[in-house]
Amino acid sequence: MKDSIFSDASHIQSEGGVVHTSYTAKEIVARIWKENLYPRRKRLTIAVVAMLFASATTGLMVPAIKFAIDDIFVARNMEFVYYLAGATFLITLVKTIAEYISKVSMGYLGNRFIADIRIALFKKLTFADMAWIEGTHSGLFLSNFLNDTNFIKDTASRVIVALAENITKALFLALAMIWLDPMMSMIVLLSMPPALFFMNRQRGEMDKVTKDTLHETGSLSKLITQTLRSIRVVRAYGQEEREIDRVTDTVERTMEFSMRSLRAKTLSGPVVELLAGVGFSGAILFAGMEGAQGRMTIGEFSAFLAAAMLLYQPLKALAQLQVSLQEGVAASGRVFGILDEPQKMLEDKDAVPLELSTGAISFADVDFSYDEENAVLKDFTLDIPAGKSVALVGPSGAGKSTILNLVLRFYDPQKGRILIDGQELGTLQLNSLRQKLALVTQDPILFDDTLEANIAYGSKKIDPQKVIEAAKAAAAHDFISAFPEGYQSGAGEAGNNLSGGERQRVAIARAFMHDAPILLLDEPTSALDSQAEEKVQKALSILMKGRTVLMIAHRLSTVKDADMICVLDKGRIVEKGTHDELVAANGLYSRLYKTQFENNEAHEGGVEQTDGGKE
Repeated sequence: MKDSIFSDASHIQSEGGVVHTSYTAKEIVARIWKENLYPRRKRLTIAVVAMLFASATTGLMVPAIKFAIDDIFVARNMEFVYYLAGATFLITLVKTIAEYISKVSMGYLGNRFIADIRIALFKKLTFADMAWIEGTHSGLFLSNFLNDTNFIKDTASRVIVALAENITKALFLALAMIWLDPMMSMIVLLSMPPALFFMNRQRGEMDKVTKDTLHETGSLSKLITQTLRSIRVVRAYGQEEREIDRVTDTVERTMEFSMRSLRAKTLSGPVVELLAGVGFSGAILFAGMEGAQGRMTIGEFSAFLAAAMLLYQPLKALAQLQVSLQEGVAASGRVFGILDEPQKMLEDKDAVPLELSTGAISFADVDFSYDEENAVLKDFTLDIPAGKSVALVGPSGAGKSTILNLVLRFYDPQKGRILIDGQELGTLQLNSLRQKLALVTQDPILFDDTLEANIAYGSKKIDPQKVIEAAKAAAAHDFISAFPEGYQSGAGEAGNNLSGGERQRVAIARAFMHDAPILLLDEPTSALDSQAEEKVQKALSILMKGRTVLMIAHRLSTVKDADMICVLDKGRIVEKGTHDELVAANGLYSRLYKTQFENNEAHEGGVEQTDGGKE
């Protein structure tokens, strides 16, 4: 890709189009005021007052210059020297203190705003609907959380402060100029309308460029996250160069959009300075004619010249900052878009705690689909007796995992009811419901923390003795104790310091620690080798005792002892009974079982399935 320094590479477009937002700058500013600034209006008032003092003292330097020249150097009034020196020191002292107070206060408000936004974003993602979370790449959320908020942080903590500071400085300097000579001031200020028109035009260009930049940054985050998670597959299939090319292409597009933004911001200052220079030249011409005719003193002209030159810097800064402000507006639109995403899974305001007596689960005429076209469950009805184990088996896509998700209330059915001990899930407090449920999945989720913390996850506080007891029950104590740091050993990212069987036993220990009366098992042994499966199965057998168990299994050998087996196909129960009854019925279950049995027989002479090489 050819580098383009001073002109746009027109062939480069944002992949996937521009990220659209329905928020205007006015709406975003109003929201920031309402949600962040107004609740902290006392601190904001202090900052604004200090800023006004700092700007006013800048304007006071203009008459000080006039009096210094006219009364000291021309009129030779030596007594005035002491007054002017004292006034100058006082003005400088007030200016220094005021600037410190205003910048620290406004900086705090900006950083506090970003902290609030990041906390709100994380809270939103934590409680957001599962369908929305699972339908959006995690790399895009990471980009929103880090990159977009950094744009907003720069705007809130630097740009807005600098804008306010330079606006007030320009205002007071303009007032000082008008005080000195209204006509000459008007000549200088005539350059303002075209400058404002140009800045508004640049702001529109920045809006599009910033959205493109943020979109490509999100794409880059997505690609990096995806590659790191899939690095073994990338290398196994020799696709390193392909992934490098994809990332390179995205990085190059991001650079081009960044350069467009840089050119827009850099052009603003010189253009406004040029326009101001035109007005300033006219003012000098006017002042020269006035001075030649004795209608303007040297002090007035010098003071006006100083004011006009002082006015240059805030005007130039305003031209660049208002373009930078648009970056924050565009990023805010993306972040607020996440915060305003409607949440369908809401806890009813009259929700009550789950009063568990036996732990019976009932599905009554349940319909569910992830989209409007493809039904996953249709008129699904099932009663799971308290204290019994019920296994769900069937081909992939039959709706088994969906049933567990509905019990956990990750989703709500479109029709029908789901009850625990006669209490409908939609009427219950979510936290109360999930406290009574324990989940063990096929791919156990471990956090990058100590093994002790992973086992105690969900507990209000860590009780080391209870952690050890849970680990012993899950057959995890021996291998944990073998680590140099024992229970304080780190699990690693996603539990990568452990083998598959070890991760699974830590997850089972967590379920023991949670001690919930209802146990949900989502194919907890399907990814393990025979040796690891045997250890995990023994731990599960202990965990299942005395609990209501709803399990999913592809390995039918693991559900032989279930009290009831339900065979699902296309969202419906097509068979129900014990293992022996279903084998004898010679239906779908029997065919599935015989197929697996034959495959296992053939596999005995081959290579044993491994467990990642760590067990």
